[in-house]
Amino acid sequence: MNKLLASILLAASAALFSPFVRAQPTATLVAAETPQEILAAQIRMQGFACDKPLGAVRDKKRSRPDHAVWILKCRNATYRIGRAPDMAAKVEPLR
Repeated sequence: MNKLLASILLAASAALFSPFVRAQPTATLVAAETPQEILAAQIRMQGFACDKPLGAVRDKKRSRPDHAVWILKCRNATYRIGRAPDMAAKVEPLR
């Protein structure tokens, strides 16, 4: 019985004090990305200018299950953005 208890304590202490457990941070705060920041970053990568994203609203009328349509308002322009999985966004400047 003592050998079993010793084995359990040895395994528990090895697991608790391993370098992998100690290397992980205790608290990580990650800033949540908003839809307008994600959309602005995507259209910038595609060559469109969005100086400061002010807001994004999903266009429910034009959206479909695998094709989301958003209206993105930036300080310098407004865009209609169509997004489908694994494809570049279809970006249409509105004004």
